[in-house]
Amino acid sequence: MKKLSFLLLLISIPFQSFADLAKYEITVLATNIANYGGFGEWSFSALYESGEESILFDTGFHEDTVIHNAQLLKKDLSKVEKVVLSHFHSDHTGGLLKLRKKYRIVNKKAFSKVFVAEGFFQQRFTKDGSKIKKNGVGPGGYGEALIFKEEAERLGIKFFIVDSNTEISKDLFITGPVKRKVEKYIGPENLYVKDSNNQLQPDVIMDDQSMGMLTEKGWVMMSGCGHAGIINSGESLKEIKDLPIYGAMGGFHLWQANEKTLTQTAKWLKKEGLGKFMGGHCTGINATRKISDFVGLEREDMSHTAVGSVLTKDLEIIRSSVE
Repeated sequence: MKKLSFLLLLISIPFQSFADLAKYEITVLATNIANYGGFGEWSFSALYESGEESILFDTGFHEDTVIHNAQLLKKDLSKVEKVVLSHFHSDHTGGLLKLRKKYRIVNKKAFSKVFVAEGFFQQRFTKDGSKIKKNGVGPGGYGEALIFKEEAERLGIKFFIVDSNTEISKDLFITGPVKRKVEKYIGPENLYVKDSNNQLQPDVIMDDQSMGMLTEKGWVMMSGCGHAGIINSGESLKEIKDLPIYGAMGGFHLWQANEKTLTQTAKWLKKEGLGKFMGGHCTGINATRKISDFVGLEREDMSHTAVGSVLTKDLEIIRSSVE
């Protein structure tokens, strides 16, 4: 009996060593760079796939971008029922309505649950107090946020407005509105919102949120634009569970950052245990390179992230051929 138990233990060791480090594989479906028939644009979207479900983070800018790129990469989006929108900007929300229309025919629950942070539907204005124009920066390109909401709900979409850290699936958490502890705001400065006194105040995109995936090595943080700041976003995840920020993916709005900001960001990421960096969309190639060099990442552990870039379940980066 003892010999049998020992043999069973020996047999089990190799299988355990090949266990996945993460529950989901992540594939970039929209960002600035693409090739071989892919659509590249100033936007972001990433698909999370496990054995149980598929979840989409952001939906690109043009309504056809995510659909086209997913078909090119042979990804079945009809399985997607949950969507996380990082913030209201149209380059992250533009594909939602078309995705719902197309895939509800195959799966009536497809793209039916959408998670947004508190403040997402707040109306934005220009400096003179006018509502922003249609086909502009508003959600889905709509000038009026509530009309976008009504159109979505008419299609059977239900919005879940979160105001704090929320688990949306096994090992996946969204931050809700990120507390501005270090960075105050990173982003454009041409829009306004109205306060409780109906006075215009600069819009600092308080609905910006990130998503974290728990892995065997710590958090993998996903950001659409990181308007709340990469450090603040990481700290929000560490409030859920105090683990290393092992991976950072997506847009972090560092393409115009000065040396001081890049150094501060890199120091924090290095301290928090960054092991993989996939900077796409508004991160900037220069910022991705400088942060990776400062942290000391090897070539295989960083990516400039194009359509088709992948982070596997064993936390290895598969590059698109244009990287």
